[in-house]
Order: sequence, then C-alpha cells, then structure tokens
Amino acid sequence: MPRQPSRYPTELELAILKTLWQSSPQTVDEVRTALEQSDRPLSHSSVITIMNIMVKKKYLKRTKRGRAFEFSPIPDEQQVSRGMLNDLVSRVFDGSAQSVMLELLETHDVDSDELKAIRRLISRKAKENNND
Repeated sequence: MPRQPSRYPTELELAILKTLWQSSPQTVDEVRTALEQSDRPLSHSSVITIMNIMVKKKYLKRTKRGRAFEFSPIPDEQQVSRGMLNDLVSRVFDGSAQSVMLELLETHDVDSDELKAIRRLISRKAKENNND
C-alpha cells in the first residue's frame, strides 16, 4: 500500500520554500545555487523535478519568462509554519501548548533576549485572557 502524501512540505520542499520566501520569483538555477550555498548540492534535473511536484501540490506557482520559468511560493511562511506546528502540537503533545513550551525550554538553549521575548508574549497573552 503506498504511503499517504504528507499535508506538509518535505525537508527539501521546505528548503526550497525558504529560499523563495527570502526572494522570489526565482528560476530553477537560482534556487539550485541557493541550495548549494546551504550545503545541499543537487542537479538541475533533481531541483526542477521537485519544483514541478511542488507546483502540482500548490506550494509553488510557475510563470514563463522568456525561455525560463520563474517560481514563487503560494503559501506564506506563517501559513506553513503554523500548520506544521499545529500538527506537531496535536499529534505529539495531545494539543497541550504547555507541554510544548516546557519541552522547548528544557531541551533548547534559550538566551536572555529570547527569554525576555517569551516573557513579554506570556504577559500579553495573560492580559488578553483576563480581558475576555
């Protein structure tokens, strides 16, 4: 039985989306060059194959410019990251935001600036909940 397709981008698809979120539209060669700079050397044919799959999945749109195609992302970074995070929270942490935050704080080095930002967000959320 074939594997169910993921609702979210694969690791390589996500690398391509990140490249295009930084600057788009881009050609296959431009994306391939960006991937090489981040230690992902791939052939032109591999990149075009993946990007054409991404067009079919509606992650990218393709526009003909002269002799080449240019690609742009369809979902924005926030849509993808929130969808993936919501899936993770739901499947791994049974929907518990507290469990996610505790796990992150226990397993990752968090510098003082990040802690300040987290405290500000928690304070803001607490005020919003008190006003409801």
